[in-house]
Amino acid sequence: MTAKFKSHILKFKRPGGTSRGVLQTKETFILEVSNEGKTGVGECGLFRGLSHDDVPDYEDKLQWLCENINADETFLQKELRHYPSIWFGYEQAMLNLKHGDTLYFPSKFTAGQDSININGLIWMGSASFMQKQIEEKLAAGFHCLKLKIGTDWPSEKKILEELRLQFPKDQLELRVDANGAFSTDEARHVLHELAALQIHSIEQPIKAGNREQMRELCATTPVPIALDEELIGVVHYQDKKALLEAIRPQYIILKPSLVGGFSGSDEWISLAEEQQIGWWITSALESNIGLNAIAQYTFTKNAKIPQGLGTGGLFTNNFNSPLCLERDELWMKP
Repeated sequence: MTAKFKSHILKFKRPGGTSRGVLQTKETFILEVSNEGKTGVGECGLFRGLSHDDVPDYEDKLQWLCENINADETFLQKELRHYPSIWFGYEQAMLNLKHGDTLYFPSKFTAGQDSININGLIWMGSASFMQKQIEEKLAAGFHCLKLKIGTDWPSEKKILEELRLQFPKDQLELRVDANGAFSTDEARHVLHELAALQIHSIEQPIKAGNREQMRELCATTPVPIALDEELIGVVHYQDKKALLEAIRPQYIILKPSLVGGFSGSDEWISLAEEQQIGWWITSALESNIGLNAIAQYTFTKNAKIPQGLGTGGLFTNNFNSPLCLERDELWMKP
C-alpha cells in the first residue's frame, strides 16, 4: 500500500458563531490510501483550538503515517493514540479501500432504504439572525433544534421562551450547547431557567477540566447535562471509565474526529451504556468526506434519538456528497 495526504481549507458560506468566537474557515486534511489500483479516502478533521492533536508536529505525524502505512494496525493505533483525528482518517481510508465507491459501513442507510433523524443547528449571532435560522429550520420540517448559547444569555433565553410559547415540548425538542461559556454559579442559575422551558439537555455548561464542579452540577441539575469538550484528550480506556464514574453525566456527545474515530467512539458508547448514560453522535465541521463516514457509522449504532450530524451545506468549497436531507431525515443516495 501507499498513502498520501493533502490540506484543504474549507470556507464558510457565512461565518459560524460560537462562544469561542466566529469561524470563517476550517482546516482539514484528506488522506488517500492506495493498493492494487484501488483507493480509499478518509478525512483527518483537525479542529484548531479544540482538538487534542492540535500540535506543531501534526503534519509530520501525518507524513509518518503515510510512510508507515503498511505497519501493523495495532502498532499504528498505539502510535496515533494522541492523534485522534489522524487515527480517524486512517480508519475511514481503510474501510473505504475495502468497500469502494463512497462506502464505509454498508447498510440499509447506504442502500437508500433508511435514514437518520437529525437535529437542526442554530448558530450564534444577533437575535434576528438566530430567529431567521429557526424559522428556516422549522419551515424545513425539523422537530429538534440545537441552539448555541452563552454569548448573550438574556437574548438567547428570550428566543427560547418565544419558541416554547409557540411549540410545546411534544412538538419541538430544544437542546442547547454552551461550549463551556458559563461559570459554575451562572450555570446553576441557567439550568433552572432552562428547566422552566422544558429544555431537553445542555451541552458543556462549564469549561472542561472542572471535574468536581461538573460532578456537582450533574448530581443536582434539573436539566440533563451532556459532556462534550470534557471527553477530548481522554484517550485511555481506564481514564474514560474513571471520568464517567466521577462525573456521572446524563449524556455524552461523541465527535469521532475528536475522540479517536470509530473505535474511540465505540469505547465511549460501551462505557456509557454500562453506566446507564445516554449518548448521541455529532459531526465536528468535517467536509462531506468525513461527514459521510460519520453518518454511515452512526446508522449502525441504532440510536433512538436525533443525532447531531451536519448536512454538508456550510461550506462554499465542499466535496461532492451522496447525502441529502428530507425534512429532518438524512438520507444517502446509493
